Amino acid sequence: MLSKRHFLKILAAGGVAGPALSLVPGLMPGAAQAADRPGFFKARDIAEAGFVYGLPIVMNYGVMYEYAVDRNSGQFKAPFNQMFNDAQVFTWRDTSIPTPNSDTPYSLAWLDLRAEPMVISVPAVDPKRYYSVQLVDGNTFNYGYIGSRATGSAAGDYLVVGPGWNGETPPGIRKVFRASTQFSLTIFRTQLFDPADMDNVKKVQAGYQVRPLSTFLGKAAPPAAPQIDFPKFSKDLARTEFFEFLDFALQFAPALPEEKAIREQLASIGVGAGKTFEFKSLSLEDKAEVLLGLKAGLAKVTDAVAAFGTDVNGWRVGSPAGDAAFYNGDWLLRAVAAQAGIYGNDAAEATYPLTRLDAEGQTLDGSKANYTLTFPADGLPPVNAFWSVTMYDGKTQLLIKNPIDRYLINSPMLPGLKRNADGSLTLYIQNKSPGPDKESNWLPAPDGPIYMVMRLYWPKDTPPSILPAGKGTWKPPGVRRG
Repeated sequence: MLSKRHFLKILAAGGVAGPALSLVPGLMPGAAQAADRPGFFKARDIAEAGFVYGLPIVMNYGVMYEYAVDRNSGQFKAPFNQMFNDAQVFTWRDTSIPTPNSDTPYSLAWLDLRAEPMVISVPAVDPKRYYSVQLVDGNTFNYGYIGSRATGSAAGDYLVVGPGWNGETPPGIRKVFRASTQFSLTIFRTQLFDPADMDNVKKVQAGYQVRPLSTFLGKAAPPAAPQIDFPKFSKDLARTEFFEFLDFALQFAPALPEEKAIREQLASIGVGAGKTFEFKSLSLEDKAEVLLGLKAGLAKVTDAVAAFGTDVNGWRVGSPAGDAAFYNGDWLLRAVAAQAGIYGNDAAEATYPLTRLDAEGQTLDGSKANYTLTFPADGLPPVNAFWSVTMYDGKTQLLIKNPIDRYLINSPMLPGLKRNADGSLTLYIQNKSPGPDKESNWLPAPDGPIYMVMRLYWPKDTPPSILPAGKGTWKPPGVRRG
């Protein structure tokens, strides 16, 4: 399943990093007693639907376990309700994180909302510096945002509450955000202007806080929530105990109205909060049917990921991430979002066109051709914050070693880039230098397959706009040979 290291890979991508999971379920202990089971083909269908529904929930549990529970995971960051700041500039030497995002260093905090709400505090941030705090719960719903777009650049205190909290909003709290699960992840992104700017980013990160509500109010803490025996998580266990992890996670996720049908179906085969899927008790024939259902679910998600989005001049543009209302019970769309890049931003916060193809549909390859990407004079990516184009090795999705130590070109670099006579901007995408007169606009490419991601932070929502993602009036220009 998804390791914490793989999670950082996805975070580094801004939420878009290719398939987040290569999970081929075998099955775990469990299923209802033979007398209660719904029968061969219905069980297969339920297992398929259950995999599609449960995939993001199980993936999320895997990330949480490795980042906040297992101190020996090799990826442990901080206990629940504590901040973790990661301030670094990614280079070609960073090989553990594919599709790294060199635009916005990350801070993280996993929240346990069972005993009491948590207060997220942010400092005043220079309006020229974009930042965001993404709130995403155990259902992988983006249930709220704090930051430049959502709440502005002023300092503020915000309350995050669990699904069962019914208290009054304390004085001084600017807004209340309600998670649909009792555990939640907060992802802080802080814009980095250039490598020399890192100390300034660290100062912003030092101002981020997460505190229990009682601490914020200066009152005694309520009784601690019961200790939890979190089941050990690993990729191998996820393949064999998928429904066991789903069982466990669902106890912290009260059913929403749109979940009633799928929860009832899962309960009919013994899957759900407080249940145990007893696969061992099934006959060989029934086991085969359930296995077929799980594999069918994986195939359905994989196919949907490949087909998602719109082809725009060779770029793939789409946004499958959102809140509960955005999905409205479309569990396949939610699974697509998790598989394509768990914890991706809402399109309104950031949109990520990506490509491996030129404008003619041919595979980009730095060993075979030089390329250009030209933005018309009035056609730069329309954003309220900033945009970037990052180059990766098409095989590994890692940054590439190059003689000028340049891994991306972004809008903060515009003053140092050369414009064409007509005001347009051409980026030179090639393995070797295009020459001293063009090197300011050179985005070094690998000597082989190319993968590029364009990131539009806080895209404009009035024409020209990339929104709705894939259908907007602004379209990324195609990459061309020559």
